[in-house]
Amino acid sequence: MKICIACGMPMKTSQDFATGDEKKDYCIHCARTDGTMQSYNEKLESMTGFIVKTQGLDVNVAQSAAKGMLSKLPAWRD
Repeated sequence: MKICIACGMPMKTSQDFATGDEKKDYCIHCARTDGTMQSYNEKLESMTGFIVKTQGLDVNVAQSAAKGMLSKLPAWRD
């Protein structure tokens, strides 16, 4: 099982991979409609929104949490 390099989601089936391509290192949630990987800013915005929606946190707190999570993932390491 692969883990998405951009968000950390486990990718168990082909439907979890961007465009269903199991050779890709990122998931369907981290892909743009054309199949390319989202930018850091796009991923930060979507992850922040997800945290606000699912955990009810203030947007600034959620963004800080998202930045912390993203900083640990291969796609966003400096």
